[in-house]
Amino acid sequence: MGEAKQMLSERIYGTLHESILRGEFAPGAPLKPQELAGEHGVSLAVVREALVRLVGDGLADRLANRGFAVPRPSDQRWQELTEARRTIEPAMLRLAVERGDLDWEARVRAAHHRLTRTPASEPVEWPRAHRGFHRALLEGCGNTVLLETFDRLWTASELVRAWATERATARDHIGEHRRLEQAALAGDADTAAALLEQHVTRTAAVLATD
Repeated sequence: MGEAKQMLSERIYGTLHESILRGEFAPGAPLKPQELAGEHGVSLAVVREALVRLVGDGLADRLANRGFAVPRPSDQRWQELTEARRTIEPAMLRLAVERGDLDWEARVRAAHHRLTRTPASEPVEWPRAHRGFHRALLEGCGNTVLLETFDRLWTASELVRAWATERATARDHIGEHRRLEQAALAGDADTAAALLEQHVTRTAAVLATD
């Protein structure tokens, strides 16, 4: 792929990624390559490549008729994501607590500081700081395969997290993250893993509440 086409694909991918997470497309809404190509002034091939990447991220579904659509927030989809994260992330955090060095501790403290200083009302910066904190916690595990798995699961979970935020007004995000940081940096792997499992579960519980 030429450099110019690659830059266009990255731009369209980023634009659609943010638009989906901001709720500019309704759940189940079709993502029509031809319409999107015309709207953004790019080729059909560029749009299709971006949509394929979004499918890999869990932010788009590929339909049987070869079209694309925004995922619907089905209970099964989020239950499976939650199950995967509950299984993998606490185990990663245990490894991080066991293997993490002073540089890891510094990154965790810095990421937590950034998160606490970022208002939850910020639609772009808060999700970025939130992911940064969780990623910093787990990076101490030192396993690139596990970290790549975390990245995929996190991105796939962004839709439900964004949708649930409006309903989770009473949730103590600050306290949850503070307790996670404290347990991890204190070297208490059991408590840190248990807190992370609870933290991961809460968003799915909010989503399932009618």
